[in-house]
Amino acid sequence: MNDRLTVIIPAFNEEKAIQEVLYKLTSLNLDYLHEIIVVDDGSTDDTAEIASQFPVRVIKHTRNRGYGSALKTGINHAETEYVITIDADGQHGVYDIDRLWEKHLDNDMVVGERTGLFHSPFWRVPGKRLLNILANYITRTKIPDLNSGLRLMKRSVVQKYIHVCPSGFSFSTTITIALIFEGYNVEYVPIEVKQRKGKSTVSVRTGIDTILLILRICALFDPLRIFLPASFIIGLLGVAWGLPYAIAHEGITNAALMAIMTSILLLSLGLICDQISQLRLERFK
Repeated sequence: MNDRLTVIIPAFNEEKAIQEVLYKLTSLNLDYLHEIIVVDDGSTDDTAEIASQFPVRVIKHTRNRGYGSALKTGINHAETEYVITIDADGQHGVYDIDRLWEKHLDNDMVVGERTGLFHSPFWRVPGKRLLNILANYITRTKIPDLNSGLRLMKRSVVQKYIHVCPSGFSFSTTITIALIFEGYNVEYVPIEVKQRKGKSTVSVRTGIDTILLILRICALFDPLRIFLPASFIIGLLGVAWGLPYAIAHEGITNAALMAIMTSILLLSLGLICDQISQLRLERFK
C-alpha cells in the first residue's frame, strides 16, 4: 500500500453537502485510490445514513469529538501510506486530488493553497492574519495557507506527531507547524474553493485556542524562539532604565534591577525548556 491513497472525510452535520461530495469522489477514475473513509463525528442529522449509501467506509463517533479527532480516527484506520483529507462541506474540488497526488513522491505533505481573495468570512480575516504572522515567526518560514482542509500526507510521518495535534480545528495548523519545524518537505499547490454548504462551526473561541496552541507547539519544538526575544527586550529596558542613574553615580533603581533579573531568569528558563524539548523530540525520531 506504499503507493496507494486513502481519502479521509471528517463530517459533522453535513447532510446538505456530503451526498454531492461523495457522488463526485466515487465517480472519479483514480487507479491509485484505495479507499474513501467518512468519519461521522457524532452528527445529529442524516450525514452517516447518506454516506452509507455510497461505496465508502463509514466510521461513527458516538459523540461530537472535534474535527481533529475525526481526522485522527481516519488516519489511524487508513491502510495506505498516503492519505488525503477533504472537507465534507463541498468547498473543495475533487479533481484537485489528482494535482496533489502528482507531488506525493517528493514531499511528506502537499497542501492545497486556497487562492481566492477571500475564502473566509470577513470577521475571521484579522484572526487568520494574526495566526499566520505568528506561525511564520515561529517557523521562520512563510506559510501560504496554514489551515487548508485539503492536504495529502504521508501517514508514517503524520503518526509521529499525531499525539501533539488537538482534537479541534487546529489539527491542520499543528501538523503544518510540526512538519515544517522538523524539516520535512511540505509543498503547496494552488486550488480554488467554493462557498461551503451549511453553517460553519468555527468560532472566535477557535481562533483563541489556536493562538494558545501555536504557543504550546513553539514551547515543544523551539522554546527559545519566545524566551530569547522576551529576555533581550526586558533586559534592554532594564539597562536603559538604570544606565543614567549608574552614570550619575546614583546606583541603580529597583525597577531596573528587577527587569535585568527577570531577563536573566527568562533566559535560564528558556535554556531549560529547550533541553526538555530536545529530550522529548528524541522519541519521535
